[in-house]
Amino acid sequence: QVHLVESGGGLAQAGGSLKLSCLASGSVSSINVMGWYRQAPGKQRELVASIFTSSDITTYADAVKGRATISRDNAKNTVYLQMNSLKPEDTAVYYCHAYRWPTTYWGQGTQVTVSS
Repeated sequence: QVHLVESGGGLAQAGGSLKLSCLASGSVSSINVMGWYRQAPGKQRELVASIFTSSDITTYADAVKGRATISRDNAKNTVYLQMNSLKPEDTAVYYCHAYRWPTTYWGQGTQVTVSS
């Protein structure tokens, strides 16, 4: 099993910044992809950013391009999401995601609330 624990969420003002962290533990070897999803009230869960663990290739949702940066520290089994220029529409529960064939794993989520 892979266990994912997010941290770093909380309250922020519009225009501010937050850095989310996701620590993976358990069977962390051979994790293929890690990333972040978010789910806002009344909306489906959507991809925010992802990164291949074996490379620096990243993917970003259009809504966060230019404002979000995903990075990883393989030695610490940790993935980060730096978000700048926060907007109220960024308010959501953010979930860490990991894919280790053939299973997808999810963290418990961390709330990000951005006030105007």
